[in-house]
Amino acid sequence: MIAYVVNRVLSIVPVVLIVAVVVFALIHLSPGDPAVMIAGDDATAADIERIRVQLGIGLPLYEQFAIWAARILQGDLGNSIFSRQPVSTLIAQRFEPTLVLAASTMMFSVLVAVPIGALAAWRAGSWIDKTVMGTAVLGFSIPVFIVGYGLIWLLSIKFDLLPVQGYAPLRGGVWGTLQTIAMPTIALGFAYVALIARITRAAVLEMLHKDFIRTARAKGLSEIKVLVRHALANSAIPIVTTVGIGFAMLVGGVVVVESVFAIPGIGRLTVDAILRRDYPIVQGVILLFSGIYILINLAVDLSYTYFDPRIRY
Repeated sequence: MIAYVVNRVLSIVPVVLIVAVVVFALIHLSPGDPAVMIAGDDATAADIERIRVQLGIGLPLYEQFAIWAARILQGDLGNSIFSRQPVSTLIAQRFEPTLVLAASTMMFSVLVAVPIGALAAWRAGSWIDKTVMGTAVLGFSIPVFIVGYGLIWLLSIKFDLLPVQGYAPLRGGVWGTLQTIAMPTIALGFAYVALIARITRAAVLEMLHKDFIRTARAKGLSEIKVLVRHALANSAIPIVTTVGIGFAMLVGGVVVVESVFAIPGIGRLTVDAILRRDYPIVQGVILLFSGIYILINLAVDLSYTYFDPRIRY
């Protein structure tokens, strides 16, 4: 186990390096120049070039990448082009809303999707199964921002139950935070629930046709025990895998949801940085999310040994 973990951690290094190169190249080769935005409409070519030199973006790309990579190895994500603040500080200031939203979405999705997916498998072919699968199709089909605006109209404008936008920090009270993240959590979790529910249904349905399920029923166990203790418990690995893989979808959805609900999180920070061509912020955020995603995949792999003792690393 220890050797496996060490090897997986070491394998993260080349992956992060490849991600860093791709992100750096895509951002710097995309149209737009932050020097032009800073200089303004009346700036001359000389003014723009002077700003490029000051910002360090007038150097060849390989030199810019070498400087950036050297800073990354020292734990320095650089400074924002516009605010001149350290990127790590800006990310830390915006980390709580994103972390709370991501955690609440994952909890909401798992708590809703696993039971309804198992129920759909248990009643395969019934109206319950068709309703769950139909809702899952809607979850995949409707964009996150459409769900978000629909919730705003229904729960905020029509019934005045929840605040329209914004985020209440945890230090001000958990209840205030829950009120501000309720709609974003539902909007972001809608597609995530659909994904997990479909996988849960397929995994549990397969287990329900196994010989050990028939044996459990022959022993006189109730259907609930058969479903939960045997079918659902032995379907844990594909479900956990889906939760881990779905984190990538969750990260992408956070950017949209934070923009719709005006949540001052990392997603909103990223959108603003992209619009202003603030290279260091975009690079730092994507690199951070890439590292988190890799670590979550590692955690998912290690969890297999808990759900299935036959697996050994």
